[in-house]
Amino acid sequence: MSILSKHKVIEKNATLLLVLSFLVVTVGGIVEIVPLFYLQNTIEKVKGMRPYAPLELAGRDIYIREGCYVCHSQMIRPMRDEVERYGHYSLAAESMYDHPFQWGSKRTGPDLARVGGRYSDEWHVDHMIDPQSVVPESVMPKYGFLMNREIDGEYIEDLMRTNRMVGVPYTDEMLENAVADFRVQVEPFGDTDGLLARYPKAQVRNFDGQPELTEMDALIAYLQMLGTLVDFSTFTPVANR
Repeated sequence: MSILSKHKVIEKNATLLLVLSFLVVTVGGIVEIVPLFYLQNTIEKVKGMRPYAPLELAGRDIYIREGCYVCHSQMIRPMRDEVERYGHYSLAAESMYDHPFQWGSKRTGPDLARVGGRYSDEWHVDHMIDPQSVVPESVMPKYGFLMNREIDGEYIEDLMRTNRMVGVPYTDEMLENAVADFRVQVEPFGDTDGLLARYPKAQVRNFDGQPELTEMDALIAYLQMLGTLVDFSTFTPVANR
């Protein structure tokens, strides 16, 4: 019996085809997964990375709630055109505290992995209220209602505790100061030194220009920190060290 004839037997027998397919997938999965158990760390540690500050974490939840990830990726591939447009290619460590990660699957709008600091807070406010006023060709919907939704951080400690359960290294000190840190990032009349000690490079200011602390503040705080934690002028990949 030729090899082709043997293959025909498998194709005609649904049960045999299912069993053999399962075996192939199982073996392939084992080959890919087992080596990871022998690695001390599958993510290269990068200087500068830290957990999200409370206000940034709340902004990230708003980003997810409003479906921003559907049209915006946060993953720059190591290709020349992407690196020249968006900046240094994304590192695995930059997503190590993301649950879930925000790599995305399409780009109706630009990648946001390095959007932090590229635009002013005022630009972001205008863009959220009326995207077409700053990008005429944009198909992005309006999010001006975020300016009217006040937040007080009542449940931010619970959110941080939940993130700690899945591996984000929030300390007891961070949890104890969660609500205070949440508010002081926008209203800098409290322990800003403590906030910056716990969350280096956290940006402290009124993000949306209103006296109230709103969802717009939180979202802009999150966007303005994306891609700003790692100093790529001093970064050298492990393979090149």
